[in-house]
Amino acid sequence: MQTILLVTGLSGAGKTTVLKTLEDLGWEAVDNFPIRLAGALLDIPASGGRSNPSIPLALGFDSRTRGFKADALIRQIMQLQKRAELNIMTLFLDCSGAEIERRYTETRRRHPMALDRPAMDGIAQERMMMEPLRRWAETVVDTSKMSANELQNDIRTRFSNNANLHSTISITSFGFSRGVPHNVDLVFDLRFLRNPHWDNALRPLTGMDPEVAQYVESDPAYAEAMFKIRELLRFLLPLYDAQGKAYVNIAFGCTGGRHRSVHVAEQFGKWLRDDGFSPTVVHRNLTSRPIDALEGPANGANNKKAKRGSERK
Repeated sequence: MQTILLVTGLSGAGKTTVLKTLEDLGWEAVDNFPIRLAGALLDIPASGGRSNPSIPLALGFDSRTRGFKADALIRQIMQLQKRAELNIMTLFLDCSGAEIERRYTETRRRHPMALDRPAMDGIAQERMMMEPLRRWAETVVDTSKMSANELQNDIRTRFSNNANLHSTISITSFGFSRGVPHNVDLVFDLRFLRNPHWDNALRPLTGMDPEVAQYVESDPAYAEAMFKIRELLRFLLPLYDAQGKAYVNIAFGCTGGRHRSVHVAEQFGKWLRDDGFSPTVVHRNLTSRPIDALEGPANGANNKKAKRGSERK
C-alpha cells in the first residue's frame, strides 16, 4: 500500500519543519499541495523515476493553500481513503496563539491571515477555519512548548520506518601539512604515533599496505589510544543520533596524510561497521607526493636534540 501523510495545521506551528524531517527520513514531501489534485499526483512516478509504493508520501497544506475549504477537503480525503491501495493519515499541528504570535514577531514576518491587522486576529480566524480538520485528524501534535529540534525528534519517533536510523558518518584521513578538512565535527591528531615516512622501506607505501599497518600498530601508544577513541565514538554517535544530526564527519590526521591517518581511518571504518554504523571512508591525501620538508624531524630527532642541549648545559 502507498502510505500518504497529510500534514496540516496552524501557520507557524511547524509544518515546514515536519516536512523537512520527513524528507530526511526518506519520505517524498510536497508542500502547499491542493488535495483535489492528489489522485493525479499518485499517477506520477516518485522523484528520480522511483515508482515503488513503499516510498511514503507527505502532502503539506494549510489555510494558504489554493482553494482551501476545510469541509470540502475532508470530503476529498474520504474519497481517497476508499482506494484500497492507499493508506492515508492526517497529522494536525496545533500551537497556542501566544506562541505563534511570538514566533512571527521573532522572524519579523506577517501572519498570512493578518496582513493589515494584529497577528492575534489572524490567528483566531485561522483557528476557526482549521478546527474541522483538527477534529478529523488521527494525530494532533501541540508544538507550543517544543523547540524545532524537539519537534524533529518527535516526528522521527512517530514516522521513522527504520528503528536503527543513524546519522550519515564520513571518516576522512588527511595530512595537517596540507590543511584541515572543512566541516569536520571530530578531529583526532595521530602525530603522537611513530611516523613510517622516515623508514626508507615504508616511505613509498601507504596506510593501506600491511607493512605500514604493522609498523603503526607496533607503537606502544597505539592500542590504548585506539581503545579510548573507539569508546568515545561509541558514546558520542548515539547522542548525535538522538539530536537528529544528519551528518557526522570524523577526521584522522597525521603529518602528510599517507600513512598513520590512512591506516587508522580504515581501521575505524571496520570497527564502526561492527558497531552497526555504515561509515564512508575517504583518504584525502593518499595519492599526494611524499615530501620530507612537510614531515618535520625524523622519529626521535626532537628527543635527541633536547638531550644534546641538556648535556652541553
